[in-house]
Amino acid sequence: MDNFIVSARKYRPASFDMVVGQDAITQTLKRAILTKHLAQAYLFCGPRGVGKTTCARIFAKTINCTNLSADAEACNECESCMSYNSSRSYNIHELDAASNNKVEDIRNLTDQVRIPPQVGKYSVYIIDEVHMLTTQAFNAFLKTLEEPPAHAIFILATTEKHKIIPTILSRCQIFDFNRIGIDDIVNRLKYVAEKENVSAEEEALHVIAKKADGAMRDALSIFDQVVSLCGKDIKYKDVTSNLNVLDYEYYFKVVDATLRADVSSALLLFDDILSKGFDGYNFLTGLSSHFRDLLVSKDPATTRLLETTQSVRKLYVDQAASCSVPFLYKALDICNKADISYKTTKNQRLYVEMALIRLCSLIGLPPSSQSNEKKKSEQLQQPVKEDKIREENPPVNQVVVKQSVETPKKSEDSPKTIPPQNNQHIPIENMARTAHHSRGISITNMLGGSGNVTPKVSEDDNKEEKRETPNDNKEKKPLNDQTLKEVWSEFVKTQSQESPRVLSMLQTVELKLEGDNLIFVILANASQRDFFVTTYRPKVLSFLIDEFGNPNLNINSVVSENISEEIIYGNEQKVKKMISENPVLKDYIKDLDLDIY
Repeated sequence: MDNFIVSARKYRPASFDMVVGQDAITQTLKRAILTKHLAQAYLFCGPRGVGKTTCARIFAKTINCTNLSADAEACNECESCMSYNSSRSYNIHELDAASNNKVEDIRNLTDQVRIPPQVGKYSVYIIDEVHMLTTQAFNAFLKTLEEPPAHAIFILATTEKHKIIPTILSRCQIFDFNRIGIDDIVNRLKYVAEKENVSAEEEALHVIAKKADGAMRDALSIFDQVVSLCGKDIKYKDVTSNLNVLDYEYYFKVVDATLRADVSSALLLFDDILSKGFDGYNFLTGLSSHFRDLLVSKDPATTRLLETTQSVRKLYVDQAASCSVPFLYKALDICNKADISYKTTKNQRLYVEMALIRLCSLIGLPPSSQSNEKKKSEQLQQPVKEDKIREENPPVNQVVVKQSVETPKKSEDSPKTIPPQNNQHIPIENMARTAHHSRGISITNMLGGSGNVTPKVSEDDNKEEKRETPNDNKEKKPLNDQTLKEVWSEFVKTQSQESPRVLSMLQTVELKLEGDNLIFVILANASQRDFFVTTYRPKVLSFLIDEFGNPNLNINSVVSENISEEIIYGNEQKVKKMISENPVLKDYIKDLDLDIY
């Protein structure tokens, strides 16, 4: 009985032309051999199973061949090629850095490098998994790598280039190997199946290629596994069951159910999937990929992005024709969010079922009506905002009120109301009358409380000839410095509910009367001034207009220029100040044995 050799070894490429999916790298190496521009060190990096070590061996064999072909391929007839093919070549040295990663191992290597080759021109040293070397071993290897003997060439191979120190990288020519495409893997599997007299469905080979995730070695290993199960006839159903891959027909059925808004069918399909032993997370990721494939199938220019057979590609194109692009966008968004949160949820089955229900509900409304409804709801929920005060002292005879929500038109039979429109001027008399009752002016109150209710105005207020000043029957006070202070004190008493700090500010302001209509309010600092302008100026102005009966009054707030700099007290100074104001505190400190921190 012959010994079985796995396909990954049996069909390992023996020449550059047989290497799959790395055409750019193989062409570069062949060109370097033909022109004899050989570097002293090469670094082959990339994912597992893409041909790094294989290309290193082929390169070592080719540069020692004495009878190269015109396209830089080894002849397989000279002494060097025959010794390589029979695994007895002394020109090629392979070192596993995973088990020889110490300084002593590198020292032995540097001693061996001095020995010239017996046959051929070059001694090639292939160090696999070079990232496993320790930092000390890397440093011991630097000098030899930078200035090796003329006959020595180093080829380093690794799957983790980021772990190699920069001083090593700078001494090497770096070749990045790519993942092998699905079509390339399928073609190689067809070649192997033909050599092994195995009949295989193309869809089954595509499943193997996808499972391999770009690694040719993994694909050949999976191929051997499937052959052990199926024998000489590989079927798609057998491959999906053996590799635990969900059949694409389930995804087509689920999408058909969502297009019909058939929640029951979608849930039953998911239950059938779970009963066959498949995980809900794998179903979600597969469904996301299915929606992606449907999206690229909408445009003939992107159909080539489908990595599947022609028969399955036709199924995607047919189903994509019944799906709208907005539907696919929303479906991808739902699947993506479900994918992200799947592992954090406790009831994972219910979570996937809710995602399926949301997918089925996408057909309820057309995209245009959904967007219009969303915009309307956002407009209704948006509150009315007060305009920012752009000027410190707006004209006293008008207040500009802007309304962000359109006021519905009133019918002719409805009561006459005058809602404030954009840039409409509300006389200060009406504003002052409102402020007299509420002790403050609020845009919200002027708009009816909630910001969405149109305030009602009496018919008398609408007539210019009947408009009266606030509290016209009240005896008006003459405006002078003395009466101004008295009225100000009355206003401060009305604000007794405010914090002590605010009351202190209002009580300590200085007032100065300029002419008959302008009052200067002098505050201690800029922060007090800003607070007064935004919070108290409208209240004070309406109160003074009501008391003095002068609608032309105006207030200008300024910062005192003669305020002395504030004294910064330490803890001891604070205590002394408190004791000077309240001597009893000194006895308390002494009796309670208190310390000052």
